[in-house]
Amino acid sequence: MASEEKSLNFIEQIIEEDLKSGLSQNKLHFRFPPEPNGYLHIGHASSIALNFGLGIDYQSPVNLRFDDTNPEKEEQEFVDAIKKDVEWLGYTWAEERYASDYFQQLYDWAVLLIKKDKAYVDSQSSEEMATQKGTPTTTGTDSPYRNRSVEENLDLFERMKNGEFEAGTHILRAKIDMKSTNMLMRDPIMYRILHKHHHRTGDAWKIYPMYDWAHGQSDYLEAISHSFCTLEFLPHRELYDWFLDQIIDENEIRPKQREFARRNLSHTVVSKRKLQQLVKEKHVNGWDDPRMSTISGLRRRGYTATSLRNFANTIGIAKRDNLINVSVLEFCIREDLNKIAPRVMAVLDPVKLVITNYPEGKEEWLEAENNQEDENAGFRKVPFSRELYIEREDFLEEAPAKFFRLTLGKEVRLKNAYIIKGESVIKDENGNITEIHVTYDTDSLSGSGTESSQRKVSGTLHWVSIQHALEAEVRLYDRLFTDEAPDSYKEKNFLDFVNPNSLEIVTGFVEPSLATVQNEDKFQFQRLGYFTVDKDSTSSKLVFNKTVGLKDAWEEKGKKEENSINNSLKDINKYFKVETKPERIAIESAIGENIKNISTFSLLQNSLKKNINNNKASLLFSQFILKYSNWKSTDFEEEDIKKLYSMSLKSESTYVRSKALLNLRDLENESFKNQFDDEILKLYSNPPKNASEREIEILSEMVKI
Repeated sequence: MASEEKSLNFIEQIIEEDLKSGLSQNKLHFRFPPEPNGYLHIGHASSIALNFGLGIDYQSPVNLRFDDTNPEKEEQEFVDAIKKDVEWLGYTWAEERYASDYFQQLYDWAVLLIKKDKAYVDSQSSEEMATQKGTPTTTGTDSPYRNRSVEENLDLFERMKNGEFEAGTHILRAKIDMKSTNMLMRDPIMYRILHKHHHRTGDAWKIYPMYDWAHGQSDYLEAISHSFCTLEFLPHRELYDWFLDQIIDENEIRPKQREFARRNLSHTVVSKRKLQQLVKEKHVNGWDDPRMSTISGLRRRGYTATSLRNFANTIGIAKRDNLINVSVLEFCIREDLNKIAPRVMAVLDPVKLVITNYPEGKEEWLEAENNQEDENAGFRKVPFSRELYIEREDFLEEAPAKFFRLTLGKEVRLKNAYIIKGESVIKDENGNITEIHVTYDTDSLSGSGTESSQRKVSGTLHWVSIQHALEAEVRLYDRLFTDEAPDSYKEKNFLDFVNPNSLEIVTGFVEPSLATVQNEDKFQFQRLGYFTVDKDSTSSKLVFNKTVGLKDAWEEKGKKEENSINNSLKDINKYFKVETKPERIAIESAIGENIKNISTFSLLQNSLKKNINNNKASLLFSQFILKYSNWKSTDFEEEDIKKLYSMSLKSESTYVRSKALLNLRDLENESFKNQFDDEILKLYSNPPKNASEREIEILSEMVKI
């Protein structure tokens, strides 16, 4: 690793510096320490890749240790799922360990701290303890039980262990410093009473160690050299070291805790509590729902272990929390599946196509390349006949000039087959097209080498032979949330952003080569995207999950919405230049329609924030956002809305003031509205010289109210 120093991340630099300072290479030892209280998610995948990747790079052991210190939430189901996920990602652990392996040693060390007068049993209520602990700006005060004798503490602690007390009556606290600026150092809890069954130790223990007490000591017992945690554990490092100071043998390896930033993923959540809420409230169909950010959910959707490892390597390790756009993850899976996924044909929104000059009863088996990216993938045979299915969107009876698919009077190629020309359509009583009739060029078979086969036509369509096609259920998955950071808004519940269109189930038709597919087999449905076989699939009912499209549709949608905002901001200047009311109404209507069509809350909120300034056009645009968006004023940050109304009511423009007054009038939040009573009364009593008749009318109405 030393030869690659220039490309090292800061974690690797820490290790290299320790090696240069005398740490022996054979003393390097890492660990991945999940709590078995839920399924692993994409954030864990990055941590797994970091720790096991270090193990591979430095040829050092990596333990899989379950921090199972809370029997209220932990289950064997989660232990098994975590092991399965780590193995699937391609990693092998040196030893499988559990914090519960060390319960006796942790207890013995706690007794040692009591004997050294560095721990005591506290009998306060949780409310009393919270009060005496102080705040970040005020020091704490000593517990009335802080000076209990060593003998009394030893007696109480043993009785706690024996189950003589109810939960909540006593706890064991470290005796450190109630005036510390680090709240975690103000006599932290080491043990609490829990009369709960543990998934490994059963009912043997009635007290359980807190994470901070168990974590560092477990690292020490396993001779872990480097304990890497996410940034929220940075304040815990001081306590981690203090606990080690009390028990460490200087001849043994001392673990070193260091922190790296979370890499949050857009359009999803990774909080176990929120993931569990999604499952319990049935917003999704279980922990492995393909819309979930869990590793099992991503796997079921069709993500490969390679793509997740590549994603972790692509985003790297940082010192600051960051929001990674989910398009980066989608790029990684496209890149991998492009290399390995066989190409097949499937039609998801079928319309019947009849080749009128193709002989009835005739069928051909045409050669199709499996994957042009893999020269060893070979070829397969696909059946061709007189009646086919094509995608409904691939035909327009009357098409614009830039429509490069099938229409009447124009030619397109059928993939791996012939050139066809649109001739006529058959419609039902409602005017819907039920059949498209075409003719084919008999000499135009792909790869035949004839002059006709080499003719250039405007487009190529995928298809399946109706006679041979297999029916399949296809689950079209999309992003679970419409907003990039659904749990980042203090005024909003993350569930408000659940995408109602995150799953669409359709019945499609696939080529017969897919008759024997197995769970997790992956394919590119040509021109549609990448799909994987779901675990619900059977030989009699094929089920496919959409993994990802061939292109990033959300990026296009995002650009379209951003352009809509920018164009509206340009158009709003015209509002102040036109002479007549109908012209202003037309401009407002067009801008309002643009705002209504924007579904990304973060874009609207950021646009509103940026336009709270003294510019009249900016203020009017922000007022339009409040009026026309699909969100309520209460969804936005209250301070922003308050500032917007305050500035708008003081604006030089009667149009801005009038729009603010109308929006205020329609607010349901009376207490918020009442904050502006004085300003409204002031405007009513002494209207600005440029006040319009409409503004005076609104003021009169509001003052009377």
